[in-house]
Amino acid sequence: MKTEISYITHLLEEHYQKIHTPSFIENDPLQFAHRYKGRNDIEVVALLCATIAWGRRKMILSSCEKMLCEMGASPYDYVMSVDIDRIDTCGKAVHRTFSREDFVFFIRALRGIYSRYDTMEKIFLPMEGETGTWEGINRFRSEMLMATHTDKNSRHISSPLKGSACKRLHLFLRWLVRDDGIDIGLWKNISPSELSIPLDVHVGNISRHLGILTRQANDRRAVDEIDTFLRRIDPIDPVRYDFALFGIGESRYFENHTMEDRLICIQ
Repeated sequence: MKTEISYITHLLEEHYQKIHTPSFIENDPLQFAHRYKGRNDIEVVALLCATIAWGRRKMILSSCEKMLCEMGASPYDYVMSVDIDRIDTCGKAVHRTFSREDFVFFIRALRGIYSRYDTMEKIFLPMEGETGTWEGINRFRSEMLMATHTDKNSRHISSPLKGSACKRLHLFLRWLVRDDGIDIGLWKNISPSELSIPLDVHVGNISRHLGILTRQANDRRAVDEIDTFLRRIDPIDPVRYDFALFGIGESRYFENHTMEDRLICIQ
């Protein structure tokens, strides 16, 4: 067991160092939040781009580009001043199942949030007795759903109470909390130690290959299982290994190495 954990730690560190470079931003939707300087512009862009960050990477980047082009020089100003009733809801979807109606819902919901808070960070701040960000995510969902919406709109704001892994919201939080030259680190009142892994199909599969994850479903309990392991390795900044798990998947490492090969490498 100790040998296996040592191997996993070594492999995660190796791939973290390989992929954690400024060039990572060039092909990641995180690049769009880096374009802006204003706090609320960054928050709006990060949320919207994280929300549509699923599917083929090239398509994600194209969809983000088109969406932000529509919003002009200041996405925050767009949220607060656009005539919502005149936004086209009949055109082509913003990204896959994220429709024009979903986009309008997000604009309406964000306008409501910014009428109540000067920054979204305040919603996510852990309250007394809370650890992690699950409760903050649930509060954020409740705040968003104060706006007029349909059941279809609400599917894009995942619910921790329903067992969702909340991948896109954990990604959003990673971008805004971690401060490492890649992630933006805009928010200073939430510790990186509180973050959870943004779990998608690829991260789940790599985690199972490594023996980090035993659960078959990619849900909240799976996130907790991965988090527990990663916090043993780095309790201060466990989610930095999101880069490593992505890098291992991109390199197709497991197509070229058996478990016996991996264990021999560290003996």
